Amino acid sequence: MKKFIVTTTINKPTIATEKFANLKDWTLIVVGDKKTPHEYYEELNCVYMSPDYMEKKYPDLCELIGWNTYDIRNLGYIEAYQMGADVIASVDDDNIPYDDWGTDLYVSQEIECDLYEPTLHDVFDPLSVTSTNQIWHRGYPIEYVPTRHNVEYKGKTKRKVLVQADLWDGNPDIDAIARMAFSPCVKYSDITKPYCSHRLSPFNTQNTFLSREAFPDFCAIPGVGRMNDIWGAYIFEHYNPSSVIYNRASVYQERNPHVLTKDLEDEMIGYKNTFNLIKDIENYKNYLPEKSYQFYQLYRTYFN
Repeated sequence: MKKFIVTTTINKPTIATEKFANLKDWTLIVVGDKKTPHEYYEELNCVYMSPDYMEKKYPDLCELIGWNTYDIRNLGYIEAYQMGADVIASVDDDNIPYDDWGTDLYVSQEIECDLYEPTLHDVFDPLSVTSTNQIWHRGYPIEYVPTRHNVEYKGKTKRKVLVQADLWDGNPDIDAIARMAFSPCVKYSDITKPYCSHRLSPFNTQNTFLSREAFPDFCAIPGVGRMNDIWGAYIFEHYNPSSVIYNRASVYQERNPHVLTKDLEDEMIGYKNTFNLIKDIENYKNYLPEKSYQFYQLYRTYFN
């Protein structure tokens, strides 16, 4: 099995990046940006995609994405796929992997897992069933937050796993309002086995494993702020229902510096539109900027 890790960064190699680079049986792809200190990654045990390389190989996609944006990591997904990846782990450079990271890998398998269903809503918040449930997942509809804990355990179910979203201890990349309100430092020690829902549910790209089969339906949608991976997740689940699981925390996030008000501004498109997007997911095109939809259509052609 060929296993790849994809990240993008504008920083020097972090503790997390160096750990990922040295993992046995995994190949790390670092997607560079204009601000990335390129010389450090040319010396690291990784496949480094420089801006020059990407502009030559993927000029149309680069033009649609632009530079100095997280969304450039999409080109790393294509690169890993073209290199024969069976599994692609999408990670952030401030998520330090635990020693057993990637050892309980379920993608491309049919497994038995715990099933939860919300009783009031058509969206499941994966953090609602954890012990640290005062916070909620980034991209969960703000209209549902007050009643997100109305969830029932339905027993065991079998699921073919295309996406495995592992949780994250520490200071995770959650909803901006939740971060402002609670300044969390979490430890998800109560989650020890996979769980899921039949409803749509948000997942992000900070510590998530995707099967080869998951592409071309998933990407981080450019042009929609911090809804990039979240809206990408909802669109993916529209095409691939009941294919996502959540699993125990396998990283500790020492979050890179963020301006909380800037995060809030970048999530505003979600506060305004995610509820309606989910209600009308078949017509997701209507909720994307034209360039974002153009990117998604072009991106998918690279996985033929």
